[in-house]
Amino acid sequence: MSNLPDVSDVSDVIVVGAGVVGAACAYYAARSGLTVTVLDRGPVAGGTTGAGEGNLLVSDKEPGPELELAVLSTRLWQELAQELPAGIEYEAKGGLVVASDAAGMAALRKFAAAQAEAGVTAEEIPAGRLHDLEPHLAPGLGGGFHYPQDAQVQPALAAAHLLRASGARVRTGEEVTAVLTGAHGEVRGVRTAAGDLHAPHVVNAAGTWGGDVARLAGAHLPVLPRRGFVLVTEPLPRVVRHKVYAADYVADVASGSAALQTSAVVEGTPAGPVLIGASRERAGFDRTLSVEALRRLAAQATVLFPVLAGVRAIRTYAGFRPYLPDHLPAIGPDPRVPGLLHACGHEGAGIGLAPATGVLIAATLAGAQPPVPMAPFRPDRFGPDRLGPDRFGPA
Repeated sequence: MSNLPDVSDVSDVIVVGAGVVGAACAYYAARSGLTVTVLDRGPVAGGTTGAGEGNLLVSDKEPGPELELAVLSTRLWQELAQELPAGIEYEAKGGLVVASDAAGMAALRKFAAAQAEAGVTAEEIPAGRLHDLEPHLAPGLGGGFHYPQDAQVQPALAAAHLLRASGARVRTGEEVTAVLTGAHGEVRGVRTAAGDLHAPHVVNAAGTWGGDVARLAGAHLPVLPRRGFVLVTEPLPRVVRHKVYAADYVADVASGSAALQTSAVVEGTPAGPVLIGASRERAGFDRTLSVEALRRLAAQATVLFPVLAGVRAIRTYAGFRPYLPDHLPAIGPDPRVPGLLHACGHEGAGIGLAPATGVLIAATLAGAQPPVPMAPFRPDRFGPDRLGPDRFGPA
């Protein structure tokens, strides 16, 4: 009897994680001619992706590597909106960042000028014109900046349609319990309760649990969960036209504080409900409802849009953003473990950055030149070196 693995258990690449980042990695890898298997211990979009608002933002990113990814992803999402079914609910609604006073406007003006060098379009909106864009905004604001490149998708549907379009084999409800390696420590596949799957490349797209998958391969990646809540209102007429938030949201995104931070991001949806985020705190994987976080979000949202004060919030949901200490994702090959690639740690930007991440992973797998420099996203930038032998091998 042959000891060779069944051909159905062999792929060019195994992607661990069926959220939107894993789905994008599968989509672009398959487009480059590779056979792909996607594994997830839960359902498609059952983790961070399913708890996201669907933000596709350039407006909240400082000039640097993450903004380069975001600009690339903006273009890729526009292409995907033409290629995938309308069910992904792609909406090029644009973003509106508002300031409360002249000092806030000066800071926004400086921020937008720096972003312009990276290809971001931003139009200054004086206070007297704010209501042309958002008729229900509170009076007395200092002005704002309109970002036409900001957009939105329905994240769970986007992940599902990316996976379907990829043609990848998708196996849900299968947790990876080990990474298989060869005699020289190179990746040979993964082990699940259902059996071994073989591939020379494994992509760690496990989101908040990316650190656990890295450890199975003997690598260190300090991914931590950063909890966030979203309020969902009853269905409404389109009272909020853009993605609207106050300037302090940018500072909260860049903060590494473990304490609770809230800065309202308010947006309407095609289905009618208004989504109100965003809160951030490092509380482990505790899903306990935070009344304080919800109270703050509701209060901040009604400061921006007083009309929401009389609207019912019909539900709330929580998610865990995959946080890395320098706020940059880990993307690309892990030099400590040949054949292991990472695509995780995007924190709250994973939905927006998913296509660019997928393109970078596919370029790496194909030996092609990536469209943006990958050095800032090196997975081994945190140290220490390769961990002890807690992998399964040789396969």
